[in-house]
Formats: sequence, structure tokens, C-alpha cells
Amino acid sequence: MKGKRPTDRRAAETRGREGERRAAWWLWLKGWKILDRRVRTPAGEVDLVVRRGSLIAFVEVKTRATAADLDFAIDERRLARVAAAAEVLMPRYAGPNDDIRVDVILIAPGTPPRHIENAWMG
Repeated sequence: MKGKRPTDRRAAETRGREGERRAAWWLWLKGWKILDRRVRTPAGEVDLVVRRGSLIAFVEVKTRATAADLDFAIDERRLARVAAAAEVLMPRYAGPNDDIRVDVILIAPGTPPRHIENAWMG
């Protein structure tokens, strides 16, 4: 049978949730206000919605077991889904004068979070 075993999936889910908590904490320390977490839409899910001043960022958090795996953690298809979900969510979080962007935060044990600002330009 192909695919991950249930125990592998649970471990990945646990690692992912911990990565999201770490990313939220790191962003908060950098002056961002956490508006929401794990927001689901018909278009997809956004891990974090954050604000700093008039900037709203819809953040995809990718957590991997090793720093070497981070280089392959994000792809254009996933970013497009996050951007589509962000478009659905914009009226809920952003005002007419707010700037919007999609960011990515990459998390691995033993390394500081890697924040890729404005990761989606589509």
C-alpha cells in the first residue's frame, strides 16, 4: 500500500502544528499581530494571518525534520493555493488601504525560522 502510515501522518501533523506555533511566536517577536491561525476556505488553507501596520500577510508555514529538506518544502502549486485562499479571506482581514502579501516561513529543528517575504507574485 502506497502513502504514509497513520503514525507517520500523526507525527507530521504534530511537527507541523509545532512549526506553526514557533512561526507565530517568531512573528510576534518581530512585531506582527497574529490575527488568525489555520483558516480554511473552499480554495485552501492559510496557516497564519498576521498584521504589522497596514500590511497583512497570509503565511504558509512548512516544517521539515531537517534543514536540508526545507529547500524542497514549497512549490508553485502550494503557493497558488495559499494565494487563492488569501483572496477569499481578504475582505475579512484587510481594509481598503492595507497592503497584502503571501509569505512563507520555513522551520527545521536547530535552525532559526527562514522568512520568505512576498513569496507569491502571481
